Formats: sequence, C-alpha cells, structure tokens
Amino acid sequence: MLGAVIGESRGKRTGRRVLSVDGGVKIEVSFEDSGTLLGAAANTIGTYWSQVKQDGSLYGEGQGVVLTANGDMATWKGQGTGKLLAGGAASYRGALHYTTASASLAGLNSIAAVFEFDVDTEGNTHAKSWEWK
Repeated sequence: MLGAVIGESRGKRTGRRVLSVDGGVKIEVSFEDSGTLLGAAANTIGTYWSQVKQDGSLYGEGQGVVLTANGDMATWKGQGTGKLLAGGAASYRGALHYTTASASLAGLNSIAAVFEFDVDTEGNTHAKSWEWK
C-alpha cells in the first residue's frame, strides 16, 4: 500500500553514454534535480543505467545522493522498469532504498520507497516517490 509522498523533484539530464551494444543497448544517464525530501528543500545528483529488454521495455538500476538545504545527506539505490516514449522520452516505475546518518532523515533507513521517474524529449526530469507500507 502506498503511504505519503516523501519526495518530488524536477531537473535535467546532464549526460548520457552508451555502455554496450552487444546483446542489447545499455545506456548510462546522469541527472540533477531540485525539489523536496520529507518536506525539506533538497537537491539530488543521480546516475542510472538502463537496458532495452527483448520485448522493448526497459530495466535499470541507479544510485544517487540527496543534499537538503539544512545540510543533511542521504544516499539511495534503486531499480526500475520502464518504457521508451515518442522522441526518446522515457518513463520508469520502481523502488528506492535510502541510507542516511542524518537524524532528520533517519526514517528513510527503515522504508522502501516507490517512485515514478519521467524524462521528456528535452531531457527534463520529474520524479515523485512515496513510502511503501
């Protein structure tokens, strides 16, 4: 069951590179975004790779770091399934797992979060995550 929204952000793809074309296309993507995490203003830097599966759908894994305006930090790792859209846009759904030593973000250590991550044809990103109860 989905719980409360824990984060939402908007940003920009900052880089892409082809990791492999052997046995399917595998691409690495980096992004930066700004928004909120547990109600605090936050900036994220993340990188993920995505591979096109035989049926045309996408599978990817990523990691990143979130820095809040209060100076708190959390890292995340995630996995997702997605699809390519017209013009090179993509849409992913998956799960994130956070790690932090910050007292104000400590609740993230004991939850799984589910996310939606979309990137449009211009490289603009939108992410939203919920606590998974």
